[in-house]
Amino acid sequence: MKATRLSGVLELPVEAPQMSEVIGGSIAGSAQELELTEAQRAELDRRLADYAKHPDAGSSWTEVKARILKRS
Repeated sequence: MKATRLSGVLELPVEAPQMSEVIGGSIAGSAQELELTEAQRAELDRRLADYAKHPDAGSSWTEVKARILKRS
């Protein structure tokens, strides 16, 4: 799949099935350019440790989406 800039993504119709591929490809392509600060790394480590201790805490994407759609 060819690279698409953000402006190109914004021009796609909402129902475009390629949307996730375009966004995912964009993120994957720039992932090497992302550098975390020590504070960001510490926060991610804290959250990962919390998840390891409490894997059932929180909500699944299906539950979150249902709550969002219920409010609309």
